[in-house]
Amino acid sequence: MNYVIIGNSAAAIGAVEGIRQVDKTNPIVLISDEPYHTYSRPLISYYLAGKVAEDKMLYRKHDFYEKNKVTTMLGTKVVAVDTGNKEVVLENDEKVPYDKLLIATGSVPFIPPMAGLDKNNVFTFIKMDDIKAIKEVVMVGNKAVIIGAGLIGLKAAEGLTNLGVDVTVVELANRVLPAILDEDAAGIVQAHLEKQGIKFELNTSVEAITGSEKVEGVSLKNGKSYAADIVVVAVGVRPNTEIVKDSQIAVSRGIVINDYCQTSIDDVYAAGDVTEGYDIVYAQQRVLPILPNAYNQGETAGLNMAGKISIFNGGFAMNSIGFFGLPMITAGIIKSEDENYEVLVKSVPEQGYYKKIILKDNVVVGYIYLNKVDRAGIVTSLIKDKINVADFKEVLLKDGFGYIDLPQELRKSRLLRGGIA
Repeated sequence: MNYVIIGNSAAAIGAVEGIRQVDKTNPIVLISDEPYHTYSRPLISYYLAGKVAEDKMLYRKHDFYEKNKVTTMLGTKVVAVDTGNKEVVLENDEKVPYDKLLIATGSVPFIPPMAGLDKNNVFTFIKMDDIKAIKEVVMVGNKAVIIGAGLIGLKAAEGLTNLGVDVTVVELANRVLPAILDEDAAGIVQAHLEKQGIKFELNTSVEAITGSEKVEGVSLKNGKSYAADIVVVAVGVRPNTEIVKDSQIAVSRGIVINDYCQTSIDDVYAAGDVTEGYDIVYAQQRVLPILPNAYNQGETAGLNMAGKISIFNGGFAMNSIGFFGLPMITAGIIKSEDENYEVLVKSVPEQGYYKKIILKDNVVVGYIYLNKVDRAGIVTSLIKDKINVADFKEVLLKDGFGYIDLPQELRKSRLLRGGIA
């Protein structure tokens, strides 16, 4: 049995650990176009700002591959998957045979069309090499324009601001973090970021990146222009499905998988940001680009590849992040979609405090927590287990909401199974 894994982040690591729970001996080959030991991508903005060293970014210890009998092919690009011959095709035309294959290629930046993308000092912000390239040119006092006010864009803005760079963020939507915050919460976050010196241009986009060979500025569709030494394109990401485009593997927005993380082709599995996984809140297949989901899918795939039946029970969008000391956790649906949703809100903007819970049929389907985020894990568990909260929903927004506020039988069942965070 030859296992081949394409990728080296959370889903790939989950697969290695899943396989080795069942099969301790058969060879695993792990191929990644990045040359680095597996690392935690959420830490790249802290690496940029000098707050974490490269050797402290490891997702697993240095001996991970050796202990798990993994042969690595790092810095090696896969260009195609030949499912007919059960081979992975490399950029140098070498072919790697497999019996069981996992595709865990993650996501790639979405780059919208605009003039000037070919100029020097235009960067993306999702991989180690992106950050190393920025570190080579950035200087205190530089001006940077970030295109996109999502999670990636604001983390880039935070990292650059911490280096003494003058940062302006351009966002097409009417607010920052439009995918995970409503208008009220976004207003609190934007005000907090503006206190750190970050400027925003909302409801517009970049028309062109200006300059000769090197970036000198940007012109916006609202008629304004900004000087810039650096431009970071952080509009969003999309599943990295390029290597399967000429195969028979079914792809919608991402690679289509079933509950066992199998693709439409026998012996080929997929996990993580490259896939469409089952979203238990929306009750449909959706791209769920979050690290815990990637790891869980990878582990499920690995177990199944090694012969132990395992089911991925689905996930939902969830983000735990902070900017300049303002923590936030959001999950599921963050804006009510029609009159069938009930919204509970507690807000103290002057303290940067905001708590919102959305329910449908007395079941929590989403929430936003700003600043006071302790006990959010309890609400996350209520979403995951689809608990009817009719008997205690009036206390969901209470400061310090916890175990004691749950009905006795529910509290007892939680404690018996190990509780909820």
